[in-house]
Amino acid sequence: MASDLLLFQISSVSALIGMTLGWRGVMTRYSGFYDLPTAWSNVFWGILIGGLYGSSIYSYTIIPTIEFEASGEGQIANPVNLVLLCLIASIASHFILRRKRVRSGSSQTTSGWALGLAIGGMFGMVVIYAVLRIYEFNLQLALTVVLLSVLAPRCEAIISSYQGQMMLMGRKWGAILRATMWRCAYVVMFAYVLSAPIGWIFIIPVMLIANRASEDWIWNSIPKEGKKQLRKIWARQARERKMAKLTAEVGAKITPNESE
Repeated sequence: MASDLLLFQISSVSALIGMTLGWRGVMTRYSGFYDLPTAWSNVFWGILIGGLYGSSIYSYTIIPTIEFEASGEGQIANPVNLVLLCLIASIASHFILRRKRVRSGSSQTTSGWALGLAIGGMFGMVVIYAVLRIYEFNLQLALTVVLLSVLAPRCEAIISSYQGQMMLMGRKWGAILRATMWRCAYVVMFAYVLSAPIGWIFIIPVMLIANRASEDWIWNSIPKEGKKQLRKIWARQARERKMAKLTAEVGAKITPNESE
């Protein structure tokens, strides 16, 4: 069995990779059209909240579930603890996203995405650390670690971005309650796939559908003038890619003739 320090390093690096992929997938697409310093401050708060949230979920839900499924002994995780922890995380996210600097720029969705990436990254880190300590290494475990590192930050980012979108619409309590519901489902499914990998076929399709919807939430939060500028930038980039492709094709046709 590897040392705890090595396992912690593996879980930390895996979580950071997942956070980076989540940031590049959405936040870089709209770079320059949201408040970047505010987004980064939410990453900081997300690490703090995610550390407490992840360690609590680890102690009260993940470990009891793993031990119960492995040996059939002991007690199953108390669902009341799960609901309370997810509710507390949703309330904490609500207070972070209702700060004046977030509301002044109507950046609840982008700030929620950044906040959720950090919370999900910390959650993924503790879950990965748990499974690496308990299970013997094999191909199934390696696949589980990869999927956890990629999907845990993104799923939490989608939930927090959705919470920010509902706050932007003025549905504050609805945002908290729905985010709590989705967090509960998210934690239960991630605990389930640790012993039953078939659960990924339920997580991945839902994540892909919600990820597509999250792009609409972020797009709707951008001011009208910003949308016009983005369309112009994307159109110019599309023309540049098309011209580069045509140039490469013409160069490929000319090169053989010159060699003859």
